[in-house]
Amino acid sequence: MTDRRLWSYKEIAAHIGVQTDTVRSYRKHGLLPPPDLVEGGKPYWYADTIRIWVTLRPGNRSRRGTEDR
Repeated sequence: MTDRRLWSYKEIAAHIGVQTDTVRSYRKHGLLPPPDLVEGGKPYWYADTIRIWVTLRPGNRSRRGTEDR
């Protein structure tokens, strides 16, 4: 099932447990995937885009120990 809800910086921050400014900094430094939509100059990402990014980003503890599988 696809989750097409659009998330702003605020929803992304809540999902990964950081401040909104941290997510903005991630984007500024090219650490976030490109937005799925920009509306009124504000970027938005599909929830699935962010969930995939979270599983692939460096330092994701849930991936540790799976490299040998």
